[in-house]
Amino acid sequence: MPDTEIADLLRGFARDACHQDPVYVALCGCAAANDRACALLAEAPPDQRKPNLLLAALHERVLAGAAPELAAYYPSAGGDRAPDDGLSAALSACLDREWAVLLQHLRFGATQTNEVARGAAIWPAIGDAAVATGARDVALLDFGCSAGLNLGVDQLALRYRTDDGGTHARGAPADGRRVEIDARWLGDAPLPCAGWRLTHRHGLDPAPLNPADPADLRWLQACLWPHDATRRERLVRAAAQLQTLPVTLEQADDCVAAIEPWLRTLPGGIQPVLLTSWVLYYFSDTALAQLRATVDRLTRSHGLAWICGDLPERSAQQAAPALPTLPPGESAASATLWTLRWARDGAVQERVLGWSHPHGRWVAWGHRRPPG
Repeated sequence: MPDTEIADLLRGFARDACHQDPVYVALCGCAAANDRACALLAEAPPDQRKPNLLLAALHERVLAGAAPELAAYYPSAGGDRAPDDGLSAALSACLDREWAVLLQHLRFGATQTNEVARGAAIWPAIGDAAVATGARDVALLDFGCSAGLNLGVDQLALRYRTDDGGTHARGAPADGRRVEIDARWLGDAPLPCAGWRLTHRHGLDPAPLNPADPADLRWLQACLWPHDATRRERLVRAAAQLQTLPVTLEQADDCVAAIEPWLRTLPGGIQPVLLTSWVLYYFSDTALAQLRATVDRLTRSHGLAWICGDLPERSAQQAAPALPTLPPGESAASATLWTLRWARDGAVQERVLGWSHPHGRWVAWGHRRPPG
């Protein structure tokens, strides 16, 4: 990709994706004007050549204490300096000093955010899968799991604020130790019911992270925006909580091929559910077609259900419904469409479940669920 395209990519990211973080808006502008920064991003494989990977690599160096000039601008590192003319020089200093480590991140790293607040949508989606399949006991396979934090979705203390001013608790009870998620529940669909339980938790990833490892945890934190202390605290708490659960994370160079062997390990009477959340965004069209064909085959042969949350053009194989009216200040740019695919009478079915904010701030479920 020519440097001019890289620069345009960075400027577009500042405009459309990280406009809420003034440090990242300014840093993207500095990087777009810096030939070395553009060359560094060009070192990433095509499917990972995203500005947020470059930003995460720089953030990791800040959190590691290796980029003091940049750290002055990062609230996540205790900095409080507003973006100014010195930011460009701070970026250059980091590139000069930390080039070798940054190059490793860009060539071999991946943005692995593990946004557990997305559980505000995953939780009702599993409920829908359980209703559609008639299951109670669920085995969850997180595809592209990173550190597997979303495998603890049933341990979240969820609070949904409804349009009528009410607040409703779902999921595990809040007890001061559990991760608590606060989300807006838009529209008049009934709130999710707890008619299922997770009995098996398995994650697949080309490079799974261990949340108990300080370097891996630092990378997870580096993938967050520097200003967002709430997400940072939530991630750390979720990482600690996951260590108390029976979770298996599997390294797989070919995660698609690893789905069927996992299915064979499950006992009878357990409903297998595949979860992909903001994974297909990184897939080529060819890889996405292969995943869909494999999952549809396993849906028919093994009863696999697939929950997918992603951009609408990646998630749904049918026309996406219109977005609901969003809360004031919310953007539709990264709205996540949630779909469910499952087998009924030997045929693959697809249902659009609803929309959510990519970080779970709001959820809009689009159909009525049978009571129970």
